[in-house]
Amino acid sequence: MIRTKAVSIATLGALGMAIAATGTASAQDQPASSTSVLNLPTNPTVFGTSLPSVVKATAIINGEIITQTDIDQRLALLAIANDGEIPATELERLRLQVLRNLIDESLQIQAAKAAEIKVDEGDVDRTVKRVAGNVKQTPEQMAGYLQARGSSIRSIRRQILGEISWRRLQSAKIESGISVGDDEVKAVIERMEASKGTQEYRVGEIFLAATSANAAQAMTNANQIVDALRKGGSFVAYARQYSEASTAAVGGDLGWVRPEQLPDSIAEAVRTLQTGQLSSPIAVPGGVSIVAVQDTRKVLTADPRAAELNLKQVSVNFPAGTSKAQAEPIVARFAAAALNVGGCGGADKLAADFNAEVVQSEGVKLKDLPGALQEMMLPMQVGQATRPFGSLTEGVRVLVICGRDEVNPSMPTYETVMAQMNEERINMRARRYLRDLRRDAIIDFR
Repeated sequence: MIRTKAVSIATLGALGMAIAATGTASAQDQPASSTSVLNLPTNPTVFGTSLPSVVKATAIINGEIITQTDIDQRLALLAIANDGEIPATELERLRLQVLRNLIDESLQIQAAKAAEIKVDEGDVDRTVKRVAGNVKQTPEQMAGYLQARGSSIRSIRRQILGEISWRRLQSAKIESGISVGDDEVKAVIERMEASKGTQEYRVGEIFLAATSANAAQAMTNANQIVDALRKGGSFVAYARQYSEASTAAVGGDLGWVRPEQLPDSIAEAVRTLQTGQLSSPIAVPGGVSIVAVQDTRKVLTADPRAAELNLKQVSVNFPAGTSKAQAEPIVARFAAAALNVGGCGGADKLAADFNAEVVQSEGVKLKDLPGALQEMMLPMQVGQATRPFGSLTEGVRVLVICGRDEVNPSMPTYETVMAQMNEERINMRARRYLRDLRRDAIIDFR
């Protein structure tokens, strides 16, 4: 299944990475992992389209035309962001989803204009320039890249205009009307203090809005998303592409929450999930939610997996064609030498003895490492090296711990709690606002 919401400002990084990989010299849009410099394997083994010729209206929203060209260019953006062609079996469904996204985008831009909220060309130019700069291109070069692949810089500019318009409209019409009282914030802090040591969850959510008229279709769409995610799709990427909650811009991240802070149906699902697990679609007021538990911890209690490490990675690379039998003696000697590495200072000597490469990385979060490495490194001390891991093609390597800083959680500040409560209320109001815009719109489908 392909991600179908048009590439947002927050997710243009993923598009930029696709451009970089194909055009010039990652990420799940989202901030880079602290382990990215190490280029670690995900599952380590421990040893031992063209534009249409005819442009015609597909939908008219309050007098504004969406053409087939608009849809095709957004589909091309999706193909770029998904590293390849869109499967023919998904094409028609994706066209309908992209059309719905374009309708919402038009409604958001129109509502901002009606509220006399101005977004000038300079605002859009700056975002386009930043996106192009991230992949060491000029806006003109990026425009050429997109055109050669069936999309256009105009499509991206339109989307950026929609997101800026919607954000400013929320600021003017929703945020200004949100009020969180001092007593409410203090009550939340008191509950957190009382719940010290209880379990809380890092939760991601994909929310699909629905009414009684289209609830069945929303549930069908949600099941398709769940199916794709269980086949290996990225939750963060799908949240950015599908979710209609304001948290879509951050990959659906709800942050750290306790079940009692969530609606009952979602709280019940969260309590039954293990880290890394995904729920089935959940009917909630106003739509359907899919939730994933990304991590767990105990409230205000130190988590050893939150430790930040200073690491040296020593990698032995094998020439192409090296057989397992040829490599095994070298790996065995490498493992024995790593066992007695003699601290981080010995990593360079270890590398010299095996003609290996050394990469140093600071601030690596233990929880960002692959699961097998986390389990191996949890009890390790500074100066120790892991057992060798990797493969003949990617290189066999060890990690030497040069430093380890434990992170002790503290009570969130008054300002942090206030901001989170504000965000939750803004999110709810924004959903209702967009629902009302859809309800009142005059939409003519062709």
